[in-house]
Amino acid sequence: MCTGPFARQFAARNQGHGSQKLKVVAPSAGRRRALQAGRRPPAPVLAEEMEPRGRLPLLLRLGLMWPLGAPSEPRLRVFVVPHSHMDVGWLHTVQESMQAYVTNVYNTVVEELTLEKKRRFIAVEQEYFRLWWDGVASDEQKGQVHQLVAEGRLEFVLGGQVMHDEAVTHFDDQILQLTEGHGFLYETLGVWPQFSWQVDSFGASATTPTLFALAGFNAHVISRIDYNMKEAMQYKRELQFVWRGSRSLSAQQEIFTHVLDQFGYCSEGFNWDGKPVFPRQHWDYLYPSMGMPVNEDTVPVHSSSIAINVLARASWFQTAHILWPWGCDREFFNASQQFANMDIIMEYINNNTSEFSFSMEYATLGDYFRAVHSDQVAWQVRDHHDFLPYSSDKYHAWTGFYASRSGLKMLARRASTLLYAGESMFTRYMLLALHPNLDPAWGLQQLQQLRWAVSEVQHHDAITGTHAPKVDDMFVEHLSTGMQGVHTLMASIIQDRSPAHSGPEPGGRLVVVYNPLTWTITTIITLTMDFPSVRVTDVSGHPVPAQVQRSKELPSAYDLQVLTTIPGLSYQHYSIRPSRSSQEDTGETEPSVASTQQFAVRLRRHGRRMGQSLVPVVNDCYIIFLDLDTNLMHSIWERQSNQKVQVTQQFMEYHVNSHFNQDQISDNYVFRPDGRAEPAWEAVRMEIVAGPLVTEIRQYFYREVDDSEPTFTIYSRLAHGPQSSDGELLCHRIEQEYRVGPLELNREAILRTSTDLNTGQVLYSDNNGYQMQRRPYRQDTWNTIAQNYYPMVQSAFIQDRRSRLVLLSEQAHGVSSQGNGQVEVMLHRRLWNSDKWALDNDLTLNGSSVVHQVLWLLMGPWTLTSGLHQRSGLALQHRPVVMLREMNGEVGGPFSAPQKAVMLPSSVHLQILSIPSWKYSSNHTEHLQTLRKDQNREAKADLRRVLLRLQHLYEVDQDPVLSQPVTLNLQSVLRGLGSVVSMEERSLTGTWDVSEMHRWTWSTQNPHRHRGKFNQPSPPLGGPNITIYPKEIRTFFIHFQEQ
Repeated sequence: MCTGPFARQFAARNQGHGSQKLKVVAPSAGRRRALQAGRRPPAPVLAEEMEPRGRLPLLLRLGLMWPLGAPSEPRLRVFVVPHSHMDVGWLHTVQESMQAYVTNVYNTVVEELTLEKKRRFIAVEQEYFRLWWDGVASDEQKGQVHQLVAEGRLEFVLGGQVMHDEAVTHFDDQILQLTEGHGFLYETLGVWPQFSWQVDSFGASATTPTLFALAGFNAHVISRIDYNMKEAMQYKRELQFVWRGSRSLSAQQEIFTHVLDQFGYCSEGFNWDGKPVFPRQHWDYLYPSMGMPVNEDTVPVHSSSIAINVLARASWFQTAHILWPWGCDREFFNASQQFANMDIIMEYINNNTSEFSFSMEYATLGDYFRAVHSDQVAWQVRDHHDFLPYSSDKYHAWTGFYASRSGLKMLARRASTLLYAGESMFTRYMLLALHPNLDPAWGLQQLQQLRWAVSEVQHHDAITGTHAPKVDDMFVEHLSTGMQGVHTLMASIIQDRSPAHSGPEPGGRLVVVYNPLTWTITTIITLTMDFPSVRVTDVSGHPVPAQVQRSKELPSAYDLQVLTTIPGLSYQHYSIRPSRSSQEDTGETEPSVASTQQFAVRLRRHGRRMGQSLVPVVNDCYIIFLDLDTNLMHSIWERQSNQKVQVTQQFMEYHVNSHFNQDQISDNYVFRPDGRAEPAWEAVRMEIVAGPLVTEIRQYFYREVDDSEPTFTIYSRLAHGPQSSDGELLCHRIEQEYRVGPLELNREAILRTSTDLNTGQVLYSDNNGYQMQRRPYRQDTWNTIAQNYYPMVQSAFIQDRRSRLVLLSEQAHGVSSQGNGQVEVMLHRRLWNSDKWALDNDLTLNGSSVVHQVLWLLMGPWTLTSGLHQRSGLALQHRPVVMLREMNGEVGGPFSAPQKAVMLPSSVHLQILSIPSWKYSSNHTEHLQTLRKDQNREAKADLRRVLLRLQHLYEVDQDPVLSQPVTLNLQSVLRGLGSVVSMEERSLTGTWDVSEMHRWTWSTQNPHRHRGKFNQPSPPLGGPNITIYPKEIRTFFIHFQEQ
């Protein structure tokens, strides 16, 4: 038996029955983000203060937790999981990271795993692996990777292009980035990731466990949850549980979840490969320096540190299996040094297990979870609530990033919606048309480029706005280039389907409008014109309802608003020509010209009587009353229910501190206001632009009375559309567009909507556009305002017994209810502080940008709004795509091209319709044979295989009609695209045949109890008929017949 320092240390500490507190190494998880948040790393944590069994000596407590085995048999088994956390853009661009360290990580890790069979490694971000595989790896290295994967020594976990953020990403985009990564891995290596590794996203969404279960994962790893909650879960040994993320889905969509303990994903003090060299880096103090060299004298010291760490961890978990992530950011670029030192330490501990009471082994995540699963513990079940917001300590609520870099958030969402439309347009075109003038491979390349760009920006340091300006430039460039490519593809499709022939009157425009949704929509499209006198006609030459008004943004231009009704996945075509002469001379119908009524400027005053002089703006669904004493909105009357709710909107700002050493600060991550929000304007001017199609309310807010330009603007539109079922969504919404900025320094701008609803300060906001979460107001001693901010990716609402106010968003924002009947949305941030690290890395938000954002408001009883909520959100997200081209004496042929609509019931959404770029066979055996023969290089994408994903929009019991299961005949539904030959149901990302996907079952303390009526899983696919249940997402390969 060894009598080294560890044994002597424990003997000393156990004297007096544990009266002395056992210290452990200071936790390093979040060290980087702690510094970013304007604070130093936390002080060392005392294990005695965190554990559940009082002051019993640690070894005695461990003996009580697990029965003793044979004297030589270690009671604890430590799984050392080597990894390198590689941010896909944070302080450095992807290209800089590839050059500085990523290439060396894969080169040296593959070499070291090949040299020593006991070693293991997990790889996470597929964007980096793909760049290495396609651009760096030799044939020999690729062969080694194949061998390592086959032997289970190199494991791909998560498998997406990036480790996505979970707070401000839309679930469509989460699925996209997983699909792209999983498709590459399966096509290249024939493997499926089966475990997640979401260890650095800033909070955890309840949507994630549902998506990961559908993707075939067996276990899920998270880390960043509220510090108080993590401490309590450690104390109660509840860091592992079965998570049922959706209240409507069956237990098939639950997943075993492991929360990393307070040490997080970093193994501080055990890194020996130095630091990668970046251009102009300023982070020498950010990470711990290289660990103490490993030699005969220091091995006992290293081993003692590990032992104290391991034994502290052991008291926080229910099994004798300990997960020890080994690595951190940008580590293992010198894997030889790393593995060589760790080999020595682990061998020393394993040769002295009688003293250490545990063994250590290299492992993958799969190795660890197989051991935990084999113990057959009855696990606690967690319901559909999320882990948001994330706070790292009492002062630092990470709720600022919900609105950081708002412009990038907008661009990312618009790129995603363009991709969605481009995918279905291209698919329809390839299936239905001869395409002599368009190369399918080129078309897929344009889509692929945007798929990768949209996937990349979902990274947890990208769409969050927590990156450096040069990295922001990279994201914007990739998105913009991808969007340009898809715009070009769409224009080519329209041109190819539009053989030109002679037509009259050059100088007009052909407008093609495409509806990417699978419902008939009625909406109003807006075109900017240089001239006000125009004629708008449809495909038959009949005049179309339209309205002309002065442009709100370009004084010399005109906004032409056109009413359109378009079936699912179909086009409408319009001709817009200058009028030849007056309407009286020709008898032609011209668009109506809107009239403008201007009102006097009103100053912001306190204690003034309001509501004495109201002006109404009316359509068939709402009456908006405007207060002429204030030029603010006064109330909204929902006509169907005959209910009137007082509603007032104004812009306000939170002021924040800039002195790092004097007080807590707001930054890219953290929201830390100095006090309550204050009005950000002194005067408001209003005008009403009224026409037969649309009435627009324009409110201009001036920071100072004498300002010549407004700092804030609201444009509110109320449509006067037809009262058919197709026009229901158009009538029942108030469209608002905001212009915000430039802000003064250290201001955080919000739009506060105040009502007379008795809400009790309860807010509802969405998880990733998939499901809603109830957010009761929580009092907090240190940081109440910021702790009550939540992400709003697509929607939020407040309500009382009589009415509900719904906000629908085009992009992610922060949202809160800071008072009864109030809801506020954070729109823009401008921040600077004196933190040296932030200044050195230019990690501030000190820009003078102006942002343009869109919200739609719905008002009415919940019986009305619950049916409109989801469909209206999708109508905002996927508005029709408008394409224009000059006529130049030609009229396009699509006027005569036949169209067959693709229509789904109003409770079912076409989540994706695309032709993947994948070249693999969907038969797994055939694909593996192809990989062994290396024939995949010559394969081409199958243009008749379509990826189809359907989503039921409604929760169980949300609506008496729309919440019912829906049965579809896919052959019939898809007839508008061609003849269906066969169908396969697939996993969420398309790589598994669901009949071959056998996920692990985890024992639970309370067996599954479904909350609704529909608890049966969907039956195996035996024909074209499928049934989709509330909140289900089902994915298929559809094979179409050659034309």
